[in-house]
Amino acid sequence: MNTTPLYRQLANHYLDAIRSGTLKTGERFPSIRLMMEKHAVSLSTAVQVCRELEDYGVLEARPRSGNYIRQPDTPAKPTASPSPPPLDTGAYVGIHEQVSAVLKASQRATVKVNFASAYCAPQLYPIKALQDNMIKALRQDQHLFETTGTTAGNIALRNVLARRALTSKTHVSAERIVITNGATEAINLALRAVTSPGDTVAVESPTFHGLLQILESLNLRVLEIPASSHSGINLPALQQALQGPERIKALIVIPNLHNPLGSIMPDPNKARLVQLCAEHDTVLIEDDTYGDLVDSEQPLSTLKHWDRSDNLIYCASLNKTLAPGMRLGWISAGKWHERVEMLKHTQSRGCEALTQLAVSAFMGTPSYERYLRRLRNTLAQQRLQMSIGILRNFPPGTRVSTPEGGTLLWVELPREHSSMALFQAALNVGIQISPGGIFSNDRRFDHFVRIGCGAPYSPKIDEALQTLGRLLKHPTPTPNL
Repeated sequence: MNTTPLYRQLANHYLDAIRSGTLKTGERFPSIRLMMEKHAVSLSTAVQVCRELEDYGVLEARPRSGNYIRQPDTPAKPTASPSPPPLDTGAYVGIHEQVSAVLKASQRATVKVNFASAYCAPQLYPIKALQDNMIKALRQDQHLFETTGTTAGNIALRNVLARRALTSKTHVSAERIVITNGATEAINLALRAVTSPGDTVAVESPTFHGLLQILESLNLRVLEIPASSHSGINLPALQQALQGPERIKALIVIPNLHNPLGSIMPDPNKARLVQLCAEHDTVLIEDDTYGDLVDSEQPLSTLKHWDRSDNLIYCASLNKTLAPGMRLGWISAGKWHERVEMLKHTQSRGCEALTQLAVSAFMGTPSYERYLRRLRNTLAQQRLQMSIGILRNFPPGTRVSTPEGGTLLWVELPREHSSMALFQAALNVGIQISPGGIFSNDRRFDHFVRIGCGAPYSPKIDEALQTLGRLLKHPTPTPNL
C-alpha cells in the first residue's frame, strides 16, 4: 500500500513529466479546476500539488493568468536543507519585550476581527455538555468547595487521560500524571525540573511565542533549530547542534500540528529524534497541545511512544480541544515525576476540582469522540475557506501552509512585506494578526504571519481578508512598538 500523501504522489507525477520534457518551460500548467476533474481530487489536494511544485522551483504563479512551468533553480529548492545553516547560540535578549509589545498593542485596540487567536469559536465547544456535568458534580458532592484536592489532580480525570493516551500508542500511568493549569504550566514545570538558569535549551524555529517568553523568564539560553512545514524539526541540524561544544540540557518540540507551522513530524523522524536525545542525554519535552485536532480518524503517534529510557516529559492541554476557559492540561514527567509533583505543589497547589470532574465525566463517554469528529470536520472546512480567501486577496507570491488539522495557517508574504508593519496597519482598522517576528529571535520570519481559522468563515471574515490585501498593496514602514 502506498503511504505517500496523494498530493505528493501527484506532484511527483508532474515532476516526472517536467523532467522528461512532456511539460516544457513556459507552458501553462493545468488549472486547479482541471486537476480536480482529471484526478478526482479535492480543491485542497490540488492546491497542495501546486505548492509542492513551487517548493521545487518548477512552477510559478502569474497574476490573473494561472500557473506556468519555469526553469528550475540550480540547484532545485529542496523542501528541507540538506546542509543546515550555521547555528548561533544566545540568550533571548528582548524577545519578551517584543512579544509583550505586540500583545499590549492588541489589548489596547478595538479588535473587530481576531485572526491572532488559536482557539475555536465559542459555539464550536461543547459548553452545554460541560455545564450539565458541572451541575451533576455539584449535586453529587455538595461539599466540593470545602476541600482541596490532591496536587496531582482528580484521579478519575487522570484515568481517562491515561486510557485515551493508549489510542496514540502512548503508555502512561494515571498515577504518574499531574493535572496542570494548561500546557503553559506543564512546560514551566518540565523546564524547572530539568534545567537551571544559564542552561541551554533548544527549540524549533519558528516556535510558539509563549514558549519564548517562558524560556526568557527562566533565564535560559536558547538555541534555535530550523524546522519546516513539511516535517518539523530539521534532524541533521539538531544532530549538528548536539555534537557541538555547548551542552544542550533540553529540547522542546511540538511534533503534531506544530504552532505556527502546522507540520506533523513523520513517524521515522519521531523515532530518530527520541533516539538522538537519549544518545546525548538531552531531556526531550513534548508539547502535544494540538494532536487531537488532526483531520484523520487515525490518532497521531506521540514521541512518548518511542521513549524507552524515561528521558521524555510529555505535556498536553485541553484548552484548544475542549474548553479554553477551564485551563486544564497535564504532564507525564517520566523519571522526574516526583520532582514535578513537588514543584506543582510549591508553585500553585492542585487545580480546581469542579472542572476536572466535569471534564472527566464528558471525556469518558462516546459523546466526546462524536464531538471531536464534528470539530475536526468543521475546522478542515474553515481552513480551506480561509486559505482560498487569503490566496484570492493577498499579493501574488503569497504562500499558505496546508496543515492536516488544527486551527492555524502559516502564511508567507512576498519578502518585501513586513508582517510587523501589517500588524500595526491592520490593528488600526480593527483586525488582529500574529506577526511572524514574534515566533523567533531571528528576523527571517518578518515576512510571515500566523492566521487563526477557529471561527466559521463569514462575510465579515472575507471583508477583513480583503482589507488585509489592500493594506499589503500599500505597505507602511515597520513601526517601533
